[in-house]
Amino acid sequence: MLLTLIFTTFVTVFLAEMGDKTQLTTITLSSSTNKPLAVFIGSSIALILATILGALAGGSIANLIPDFMLKLLSGIVFLIIGIKLLAQTKKETTNDN
Repeated sequence: MLLTLIFTTFVTVFLAEMGDKTQLTTITLSSSTNKPLAVFIGSSIALILATILGALAGGSIANLIPDFMLKLLSGIVFLIIGIKLLAQTKKETTNDN
């Protein structure tokens, strides 16, 4: 059970991080500084700290809010973000023409 959770978490986070702004920033810093090891260490520490904060916050929130409510709230937040991004893209496309 624990290994399944670790594997599922790894795959989910790994796929979510592919091609995101963090990875693009890391690529940019590495290519502009020509110090890939330093950039790797810095970005790894940042990701570890952000993940620790997320895991601790998630554990605390799970004790306060029921699971179904947390999933519902997360879904609503992602929908709002998606709708705003689509509206912004449409507005930018309209302004470009």
